[in-house]
Amino acid sequence: MPHTYILRCSDDTFYIGSTTDITKRLHQHNHAKAGAHYTKIRRPVTLVYSETHRTLTKARAREVELKRLTREEKLALIKKIGALVVR
Repeated sequence: MPHTYILRCSDDTFYIGSTTDITKRLHQHNHAKAGAHYTKIRRPVTLVYSETHRTLTKARAREVELKRLTREEKLALIKKIGALVVR
């Protein structure tokens, strides 16, 4: 199932992404040489929010929506919803 997710980086910033395999992607963010440069230099990262979607297209559209939120709005979403949402 496709996911949209928010990671908290070691410098307390957020990274937002989408993937079809959340476990594999989280491992890549924390351990792989290839991948997102942003998280590579801010390890370790922690999964703080995740949504499941029916299609990767919907997950990517939601990623764009989440990236437009302010930091305060992202914090409120994480606090309100928690770590897992199914859509």
